[in-house]
Amino acid sequence: MPSFGARAGDTTSSRSVFHLWQGFSIGAFIIGAIVLALLAWALVRYRRKGDAIPVQSQYHIPLELTYTILPILIVFGLFAATLVVENKEVANPATNVTINVNAFQWGWKFSYPGSNAVVVGQTTQDPVMVMPVDTNVHINLTSTDVVHGFYVKAFNFSRYALPGIVNQFTFRAVNTGTFFGQCTQLCGLYHSLMFFKVKVVSASDYATWLASFPSASAASAALNAQSGQSATYVPTKVTNSSGVK
Repeated sequence: MPSFGARAGDTTSSRSVFHLWQGFSIGAFIIGAIVLALLAWALVRYRRKGDAIPVQSQYHIPLELTYTILPILIVFGLFAATLVVENKEVANPATNVTINVNAFQWGWKFSYPGSNAVVVGQTTQDPVMVMPVDTNVHINLTSTDVVHGFYVKAFNFSRYALPGIVNQFTFRAVNTGTFFGQCTQLCGLYHSLMFFKVKVVSASDYATWLASFPSASAASAALNAQSGQSATYVPTKVTNSSGVK
């Protein structure tokens, strides 16, 4: 089936939107073809023949009902299809994978509740958000300072990151790989460098990556061993790191 200039994307929601676009495009083509055919038929059938005025007719009730009811049914169909896809787009099904995404001037922070994994990077550091494939991943999107835009091209997805507001949505990636992301709202001097990446990996690789981050107790013990004195250290930041090979 033709794509009509669009791309399916690499998430289930982006593919639902893509299929909706295909349906709309095919419907528009069919309706356009019917209208053009009727115009061509009218031009040929009722072209001028001499100076005689053609027979005039009106009040063809069945025909008038047809071209009134059919467009209404088409609009209802388009609305219903859009509603189904929109509900999928905003749905947040239950999942045990959550990522907190925080935008700030001019970078990104990805933290993983229930683990010690935190990835932070700014400007040219391109921090990486790691997520498992074929899994519902719940995203909590916030902003520290101004309005930012969370955009992943391969996911056909964009959402505002707003100060004081948590925008929630769910990704379910269908392909592994590394995908480009960026801020899409003019947010200050280094907006043009506010990039990030999304790395989709297998479930086993994702679990291994999470486990690679040291616990607070392990990090504290390592620091104590190095310094030879009592210290407490809680890891909060990993700069420009995905940790997945």
